[in-house]
Amino acid sequence: MDVFLEAHSPTYEPFSRQYRSAVFVHDEEQRAVAKEKLAARGKELGKHLYTAVEEAPTFWAAEDYHQKYRLRGDKELMRLFGEMYANDADFLASTAAARVNGYLAGYGDGKDLYKLGLPVSAVARLRERLQR
Repeated sequence: MDVFLEAHSPTYEPFSRQYRSAVFVHDEEQRAVAKEKLAARGKELGKHLYTAVEEAPTFWAAEDYHQKYRLRGDKELMRLFGEMYANDADFLASTAAARVNGYLAGYGDGKDLYKLGLPVSAVARLRERLQR
């Protein structure tokens, strides 16, 4: 919950159900924690929060073109990842691709790039992007 609340602003009123801020819970303990954390964050910000707390529905992954969105926006990195993964399913399941996508979105410092098994050219390209 702490990471979730730091990663976005729950104070924006949603313009559609699809883009609302929501916490999906599986039990009453999770519901209580979510409500407690949201109340504290609202008090801290002094604003109304629009984040809903809802029963977790069946999970459906977004369409493939929404997956690894930031990474897909870098043609050179995508070319390099295309050489690493034989098909889109392997790319989508890749922990390395998920981390790189996060780095490109501004999360993390990229200090573990050498641990991801990326080709030297991909690491160089990513370091270049992270320095911007």
